[in-house]
Amino acid sequence: MEPLFELAIRLPGAGSRDLLREMHRQLRAAILDGRLQPGARLPATRALAQRLGVSRNTVLAAYDLLLSEGYLLARPGAGTYVADTLPASRRGRPARGSMARRDPRLVPLHVPGADLAPTLQPQASRDDFRVGLPDVSAFPFDIWRRLSDRALRRIARQTADYADPQGQAALREAIAGHVSFTRAVGCAADDIVVTAGAQQAFGLLARILVVPGRTVVAVEQLFYPSLREAMLAAGARVVTVPTDAEGLCVERIPPEARVVCVTPSHQFPTGVAMSPQRRAALLAFARARNAVVIEDDYDSEFRFAGRPLDALQTLDRAESVFYVGTFSKSLFPALRLGFVVAPPWARAALVRARELADWHGPVLGQEALAAFIAEGHLARHIRKMRKLYGARRTALLDALARHGEGRLEAIPSNAGLHLSAWLHGKTRADAVVERAAAVGITLPPLSRFALDPQAPDVPNGLAFGYGLIGESQTDGAVRRLVQLL
Repeated sequence: MEPLFELAIRLPGAGSRDLLREMHRQLRAAILDGRLQPGARLPATRALAQRLGVSRNTVLAAYDLLLSEGYLLARPGAGTYVADTLPASRRGRPARGSMARRDPRLVPLHVPGADLAPTLQPQASRDDFRVGLPDVSAFPFDIWRRLSDRALRRIARQTADYADPQGQAALREAIAGHVSFTRAVGCAADDIVVTAGAQQAFGLLARILVVPGRTVVAVEQLFYPSLREAMLAAGARVVTVPTDAEGLCVERIPPEARVVCVTPSHQFPTGVAMSPQRRAALLAFARARNAVVIEDDYDSEFRFAGRPLDALQTLDRAESVFYVGTFSKSLFPALRLGFVVAPPWARAALVRARELADWHGPVLGQEALAAFIAEGHLARHIRKMRKLYGARRTALLDALARHGEGRLEAIPSNAGLHLSAWLHGKTRADAVVERAAAVGITLPPLSRFALDPQAPDVPNGLAFGYGLIGESQTDGAVRRLVQLL
């Protein structure tokens, strides 16, 4: 049954370029001032489009923008609802029934809607350039099912007991061999703590490294939102540091910073690699200031050109680096398995934090992944996907060069599941993203990954993920996108 929807929406005449902007503005205003309550179900896009006399694509685009900003939640099979907790940085007066009345002694959780993880970005569209999402259609699920069945039979024969918070020994052994071979990260199984994806890794590191209200954490100006939000939630004082064509500008790190978070192999989201000189300077900073470095190596398995640079963990001689890896990009996000290679002095605290968080992860998935790696299936899958993603990346670069000359300039990048481009001219990237959504193209502006997306020094550009869009679709999608400029 369609929900009652008595909200008055007044739109400009048919053909107006402001249709989408006005619909988005009025729906958002109704949510912020409480006319649309948390948990309220919105009409289906087709029904609302018919009532307002606009195209369904316009309504879809407005809903997608509100989803990406955190104002709405999509429940598969049930509809679209107003979020229970509104984006903190965009909240006007507190909405009734929101988290506004929580105890002021609690550390406020800063979760701006534009900074949500890739899975909470706008839903799939015809031309899907969302970043951070792999193509799971090519994953060998038949092999995974066989390994899972084998692990389940083995578990059934064991005495019921809780598992090791540090992670299954077989998986830690397999990960140690994998990162030693693929990234020259020298570690043993005892150096590894298995986590529920990179997100939990960031939360655990924040728990053991941050003193609320005191610890200064430096992050790149544009950065993976989940790590930054984990630090903010732990009470850290987060400061941003500019990046350029050589990566993090180390000389701009505040001297009081005690945690530095970086993506040196494939900066997120610009894609640049940190130069050897900057890597050495960052490690020298950590030694001199008694600081630590969190190295997020999120998708470096997919390298298409150039010589791979050593991981910071490989170069580290002062036990300053926490190396974070994930299988969300190389396998699939729903697996929820990642890991931290931790310095010896921090390992016990990290394991204890994991134990307090959820004791340990699901044993079945860990055992299946251990066998998947040990039997060579992971290496074979990465080789296959590197070829597939490489072809998509080439198609994207060709399309940007063919259609975007003078308007979109690809940022040099040799690895990963996405690349970014500077947007030249006066048009702002967020406006382009709005227009693109209306014609079925989904992609994020670079500003989405800034601590303050509205700051005047935030770079103007777009990020193009190629994990979901087919090679044959890319040229047409980029051509239509450029026409919107």
